Amino acid sequence: MDNRNGFSDSNEISNNSSTCCIAAATNSETLASSEPLNTPDIAALQILSRNLESVFESTDSDSLYSDAKIGLSSGREVPVHRCILSARSSVFKTVFSGLKDRGAKFELKELARDYEIGYDSLVAVLAYLYSGRVRSLPRGVCVCVDDDCSHLACRPAVDFVAEVLYAAFTFQVSELISLYQRHLLDIIDKVEMDDILVVLYVANMCGNTCERLLAKCIETLVKSDVDIVTLDKALPYHIVKQIMDSRLELGLDKPENTGFPDKHVKRIHRALDSDDVELVRMLLKEGHTNLDEASALHYAVAYCDAKTTTELLDLGLADVNRRNSRGYTVLHVAAMRKEPKIIVSLLTKGARPSDLTLDGRKAFQISKRLTRAADYYMSTEEGKASPKDRLCVEILEQAERRDPLLGEASLSLAMAGDDLRMKLLYLENRVGLAKLLFPMEAKVAMDIAKVDGTSEFTLASINSNKLNDAQRTTVDLNEAPFRIQEEHLNRLKALSRTVELGKRFFPRCSEVLNKIMDADDLSQLACGGNDTPEERLVKKQRYVELQDVLSKAFNEDKVEFDRSTISSSSSSKSIGVSRPNGKLTGSGRGG
Repeated sequence: MDNRNGFSDSNEISNNSSTCCIAAATNSETLASSEPLNTPDIAALQILSRNLESVFESTDSDSLYSDAKIGLSSGREVPVHRCILSARSSVFKTVFSGLKDRGAKFELKELARDYEIGYDSLVAVLAYLYSGRVRSLPRGVCVCVDDDCSHLACRPAVDFVAEVLYAAFTFQVSELISLYQRHLLDIIDKVEMDDILVVLYVANMCGNTCERLLAKCIETLVKSDVDIVTLDKALPYHIVKQIMDSRLELGLDKPENTGFPDKHVKRIHRALDSDDVELVRMLLKEGHTNLDEASALHYAVAYCDAKTTTELLDLGLADVNRRNSRGYTVLHVAAMRKEPKIIVSLLTKGARPSDLTLDGRKAFQISKRLTRAADYYMSTEEGKASPKDRLCVEILEQAERRDPLLGEASLSLAMAGDDLRMKLLYLENRVGLAKLLFPMEAKVAMDIAKVDGTSEFTLASINSNKLNDAQRTTVDLNEAPFRIQEEHLNRLKALSRTVELGKRFFPRCSEVLNKIMDADDLSQLACGGNDTPEERLVKKQRYVELQDVLSKAFNEDKVEFDRSTISSSSSSKSIGVSRPNGKLTGSGRGG
């Protein structure tokens, strides 16, 4: 059956080998007053459908045809045609009646305030409104990066279908609502329990139009092991209460287990919500419970800022490999959270990537099932941030392998030997280069190494300790030895840690940095083990000069780099529904 034929008696959406056929909604009044369509009529309608679809897909539509634009939160814009969409949707008719200027734009979030609709989901609905045809599920968007997955019900597929369902509800396209609700009903038994929270959240927003889907999700969660804290973070209170009451009625839970955690545990969780680790420390002194009994580390990893998680880990009071009531280790929860910094923090504290969930999954496999192929395989230009999802997969994949030998970062650093000043210069330049070429990876490594708590040094700032302006152009290391101070040692330690983390978790980035830092001119300085003292001195001076060139280049770009990274410095706070933007975030290189 051609799943793009909008004029057959059924529509079909498919993903790889899996297919779901659903009777299309029709207008009974129209059918009652019309004669059956004959073959020429169907052919004419199919031609019309293709023509309208070609208008929507035309690369020239922005300049030649469109008279309005739909803006997404990602910054992308979709050019559209008012007359077509107004005729197909009363919602669009109302929206466009308020747009007077040709090419005027309205923001999608003004209509869809409770849940974010992505570009691909919007296009799927618009394409149907233009052509009357239901498109196949876009492969790159609905396929994860786990080769062993059937891709029928992995998280990318669930996210896409849920977004299209909500978009159809937003624009009041009843036939699409029926189609995608039925598709979700058909696959719900194959969806991971944490992902059912996504479906239930959307079904609840769609109200009476998705009653069957809502009831099925609630029935599934009632019989699941999803704890009340997870439910409360992800769902409205009345839904949580309905689930817990049903568990009690069915004898699936004891009365004392149906409420929230005890008062002291709740106080610890609230302190973590406020990013107040010092208050957590004070609460622990009361002795009513400990971090493990309160599942505090699991909670912080799932819902709190990455900095809060790091500070909690630094207390050294929690078992980093402890399992919660559902059999998840903290690293499993971190894989669901999809925050690279948290994953690296746990791995550096001894989290075991080989631990399995009760259904036999490692953190690496969890991460792959959550990552869209379109994000993982997309090309990333140097200097642009890599997708977080892809970074998480790469970090956990690297952790699965044997850790590389943590020796010198490269030939240039080895050449520096015991000269602490030259090591500091080398590390400053290497990390600066990493910030420019691989900003996301560098930030993860630098944050874990706490580089921001130390002072940055350049060649000029180091030389100023001992040399005047006239002497800085030619540095005599023998006559004016550099005296390392505590602040230099702290910086050296933090930068060394950054490079070490980069080697461990982002080896491909480190290889690129090695090649740049060990350029021919620099490599030649390391040759000649039988050099005379004079020759070694000349080489050291030349090495410092080259490093100074790199340092100046980094400093010139630093202002622009800092400006571009400010907006990405905050981290996600929740594994559950983030109610301001409606996204449910549960179960893609540095120094």
